Amino acid sequence: MPAWTTPDPIALHARAQPDRLACVDLASGRRWTYAALDDAIQRAVAVLENHGVGQGQRVAALARNSADLVILQQAAMRLGAVFVPVNWRLAAPERQAILADCDPALLVHDTGLDVAPPTGCAPLDVARFQAAVEEAEPAPRRPLPEADRPSIILYTSGTSGQPKGVIVTEANAFATAVNFGVIGRVGHDSVVLCDAPMFHVIGLITNLRPVLLKGGTVLVSSGFEPGVTNGRLADSALGVTHYFCVPQMARMLREHAGFEPARWTSLVALFTGGAPNPAADITWWLKQGVPMVDGFGMTEAGTVLGMPLEAERIAAKAGSAGLPAPMVSLRIVDDAGNEVAPGEAGEIWLAGPNITPGYWNRPEETARAFSAGGWFRTGDMAKRDEDGFVTLVDRRKDMFISGGENVFPAEVEMALLAHTDVAEVAVIGVADERWGEVGRAFVVLKPGRMLDPATLASHCAARIARYKVPKEFLAVEALPRTASGKIQKHLLRALK
Repeated sequence: MPAWTTPDPIALHARAQPDRLACVDLASGRRWTYAALDDAIQRAVAVLENHGVGQGQRVAALARNSADLVILQQAAMRLGAVFVPVNWRLAAPERQAILADCDPALLVHDTGLDVAPPTGCAPLDVARFQAAVEEAEPAPRRPLPEADRPSIILYTSGTSGQPKGVIVTEANAFATAVNFGVIGRVGHDSVVLCDAPMFHVIGLITNLRPVLLKGGTVLVSSGFEPGVTNGRLADSALGVTHYFCVPQMARMLREHAGFEPARWTSLVALFTGGAPNPAADITWWLKQGVPMVDGFGMTEAGTVLGMPLEAERIAAKAGSAGLPAPMVSLRIVDDAGNEVAPGEAGEIWLAGPNITPGYWNRPEETARAFSAGGWFRTGDMAKRDEDGFVTLVDRRKDMFISGGENVFPAEVEMALLAHTDVAEVAVIGVADERWGEVGRAFVVLKPGRMLDPATLASHCAARIARYKVPKEFLAVEALPRTASGKIQKHLLRALK
């Protein structure tokens, strides 16, 4: 069978509906129809070629969100190069390590770059890239590369330490476009507001690919600001239908003075992921008339699970991550790789066209990530109910054993988040002479509240088994998080 070539929905829509609005750069006000966006991408191909970029070479980006990054990635895709967005929030040595690992031929960057490009890598300021695209003649159209070639490298958030480069093929990205598109009901008239950083799978793929596949419109923002985002969700002229955020962003939206969900008249749903989302918060949003649609995904697999959009279905299953997406096979297995019964906890294993082929320059880690039968081991523990809805329990590596009993920190965290004094919390297992391991809770208190360990312990004991109740409660000002909102528990474990 001939190899499947890279799908190019923008080129398709440029011919089928050339005058339809494809993309808006909110910071600059620039707008592109599908015909104009297709043309800009082909001009960007010429710019990349003029800088010596060829098939298989890496094009790194160290810049805040802009439509220029959309154009750059799509140009790299058409050329057969590999796009590598780098987290600009990292410290200079961390960014340098990523650049050394991916070895780019070109680095497109914001002004004020404080990382020297690796040897043989040409630097190009975003403003100069934009000007070069406007001045260039479109490159001749050539056959697109095969869809199973590496197209993107996304470096993982580093919740457990050194980031790894996850390889994403265009076949993977297309599967995620279909998966989220079906679950989120993205259509021809959809308008997606992209606040999420494009060095993350949510920003670069989940936000962009489904709506561009369907011929809708993407609004690219330079980043999340609660007041600005509240205004944009309420702006009928923008008509935002889909918005994706992590639970911490959702909380910042509701706590802002400009929060007026009654004006979010175009919004289909508020989609959340990337961190545990308490059922009480989901129910609160439903009472405001906003469907909060939780889900589960990962850099290595894109969109995996998603809740329905109907409020009554969300309310009935609040706390669940939903049902498997159409282009993914999902198993929940025990330590021997056998399927567990409904209601029992096991590890999520995945297969399908959405699954990464592996990690960049990490063949041993790639091999460890897959079972003998080819299933991707997520490391996430979950339960499936009789209706097929999947609820995340915790990361496998975060589970600890206290007195011979398994304790999943996420369950303890949910109990603590139900207390009126607690804003955020993270629980880890620490060594204990008597019980082997016990829980230590790091608590971010709401303004004006004082830590009362006895009260928190009593609160937990009324909701979860006593062996799950943390033996230690520590007040902290903030929890260390990745750019995608995930708590970096390895940093908490390092605290003495």
